[in-house]
Amino acid sequence: MADRVVAKIAARAAGEALPRAPRDVAPPHATVTVHHDIARVRISLELDYPSDLGAECAAVRRTVAARVEELAGMTVPEVDIDVERLHSTHTQPSPRARLR
Repeated sequence: MADRVVAKIAARAAGEALPRAPRDVAPPHATVTVHHDIARVRISLELDYPSDLGAECAAVRRTVAARVEELAGMTVPEVDIDVERLHSTHTQPSPRARLR
């Protein structure tokens, strides 16, 4: 199975694992390296703050590993997470940010 197909599965699973999607942000993005039937996954995402970041990252790791194993039949020994941005739940996005 192609790396990009597994990456799409992983990105979708990461989005499903988040309890609520942050406002006006890009969906999770995944990069995957497949070697035989082993997939190494890196997820880039944006999260709301304050929240339990550790619990949200753990949920993403569990969900991504389970979905990739289920749908692609691959072992996922690790899921690395890059939190690219934190969004404050106490501030509204600027009008300029909404235009993007």
